[in-house]
Amino acid sequence: MSEHTDRLSDAVVHRLPGYYRHLREMEREGIRQVSSTELGRRMGQTPSLVRQDLNSIGGFGRQGYGYDVTVLKNGIGNVLGLNHSHTMIILGAGSIGSAVARYPNFLAEGFTTLAMFDTDPAKVGNRVGDLTVQSMEQLGVFLTSRKADIAVLAVPAYAAKETAEQVVKLGVHAVWNFAPVDLDFEKDDVTVVNVHLSESLQVLSYLLEQKEKGAGS
Repeated sequence: MSEHTDRLSDAVVHRLPGYYRHLREMEREGIRQVSSTELGRRMGQTPSLVRQDLNSIGGFGRQGYGYDVTVLKNGIGNVLGLNHSHTMIILGAGSIGSAVARYPNFLAEGFTTLAMFDTDPAKVGNRVGDLTVQSMEQLGVFLTSRKADIAVLAVPAYAAKETAEQVVKLGVHAVWNFAPVDLDFEKDDVTVVNVHLSESLQVLSYLLEQKEKGAGS
């Protein structure tokens, strides 16, 4: 793959993990080559959009041949930064934080969860998956000896901003925010992804409503 330095559009970036997932599935199925038509069918995208997306990260395809599944998967993985591992800490041992801690695929995808923290004394010391919940009071001490690339924020909305600012001051430069509030940082070296589960459910509700209206017309 040739070095590609242009910043990708948000739309392309959000589609790349889908390509990566489908290519990994095809690799497990023993498929060695794939066309833009077949990849588009799996992705629910047009072949032309698939070609545009893949051209934006360096191509990989050959006329009349299509794409080598493994080469393309590895190339997308490289663009996504999956060619090296990342470490995470989880802040909040409630339902969402616990679900993240128990998710089985993160380690296989290069994301290692180092520790989990909570302010609730009743949760401190409990086991969640392979982790023992630690007190938030121990966060600073922990991060002086262990480097965390990503902080998973699974705290109530009222505590989100303060908690995020705390981990950023302690040297964490990426926040995966599940709190129901949008976070942003003026610092260029801090990256935030806000995840709003209720908004996804609301979109699903809208689509269901439109489908029901169409069926009744």
